[in-house]
Amino acid sequence: MLLVTTQGVPGREVAESLGLVKGSTVRAKHVGSDVVAAFRNLVGGEVKEYAALLAGAREQALDRMGEQARALGADAVVAVRLETSTIQAAAAEIVAYGTAVRLK
Repeated sequence: MLLVTTQGVPGREVAESLGLVKGSTVRAKHVGSDVVAAFRNLVGGEVKEYAALLAGAREQALDRMGEQARALGADAVVAVRLETSTIQAAAAEIVAYGTAVRLK
């Protein structure tokens, strides 16, 4: 499944727009990650535990969006966007969305 952030696929023409597709996931932090993150806040640096958590969440949201597009018979998803929101102090939602299309 081709996923692009542009309004179309360069060099290809959109034959049909199939509508909005989306995928989401909610991830919570592990207590151990919080301890390490608190230490990193004291000394500075990247909080790798949270970065890995969010990277996995983004991939899962994109995969779910792609699955929804495949179910519609799409060749690609254009205008892909990602959003993050906090559900509670220890959990975040990642949403991926875009327009499923068939290409000529």
